[in-house]
Amino acid sequence: MKLSIITINYNNALGLEKTLESVINQTYNDFEYLVIDGGSTDGSKAIIEKYADNVTYWVSEKDKGIYNAMNKGILQAKGEYCLFLNSGDWLVDNNSLDTVFSLNITEDIIYGNVLKVSNSSLAFVRDKGLGRSQLTLMDMYYHTIPHQSVFIKRELFNRYELYDEEFKIVSDWIFFLKTIGIAGVTVKYIDVDISYYDTNGFSSLNNELRIEEKKLGLKKVIPHQFYGDYLYMAELKKNKYKISFYDKLFEKKSLLFFIRLVNKLFKLNLWKS
Repeated sequence: MKLSIITINYNNALGLEKTLESVINQTYNDFEYLVIDGGSTDGSKAIIEKYADNVTYWVSEKDKGIYNAMNKGILQAKGEYCLFLNSGDWLVDNNSLDTVFSLNITEDIIYGNVLKVSNSSLAFVRDKGLGRSQLTLMDMYYHTIPHQSVFIKRELFNRYELYDEEFKIVSDWIFFLKTIGIAGVTVKYIDVDISYYDTNGFSSLNNELRIEEKKLGLKKVIPHQFYGDYLYMAELKKNKYKISFYDKLFEKKSLLFFIRLVNKLFKLNLWKS
């Protein structure tokens, strides 16, 4: 099976039905569909039962949060790739998956565009993420790629662990920081609109928590002996228009050395001993 689509939900029955309909109406059919509900009390379970014939696996039970629910889905998934389409998000049209998989993709991570909407209106802002396939550690530090448009090889979760359930918002960013920024897995960007993203979700509305979690997450991912150097070079990049040509040249050489060193240590797993 090529794809596992995982939808998590908690007390968002209307959004869940929109998501379910967008998935089951796809012309592409080489996928399984998993719905993980956190024991909703708003009728979500009845919505899942309504579409149960089109759902491969579902459960409605109390969980420990967003990433615990996502991990439940991953552990049940059997597809080569995983796509996380949370309740309230929906695929752009009935041919979305056909468009993606007609490209004969083989990379570890493939991502396209999301269309950000508010209050489920049809007005949207197109987010292309970084819009390219060659991504660096610094790219992942400053940015991320929206998970609603990302197809992740399921095997990566075996190799680099599941989502870190210590965090409420940034575990997908941490996962991309480890896999793309440090380990250098293969990435392909496709200029295709994949899904609509409801910006009224929990993570979009808690920016202060996001900032604090990113600081903690960075310390967990970057080897402690290089953490200070990394922040220094990040500050240089932030102020790149204020520094001299020679400083910029030094920054570029230092950054390349740092990325190669961290990448090598990550592969050797030295700092975890």
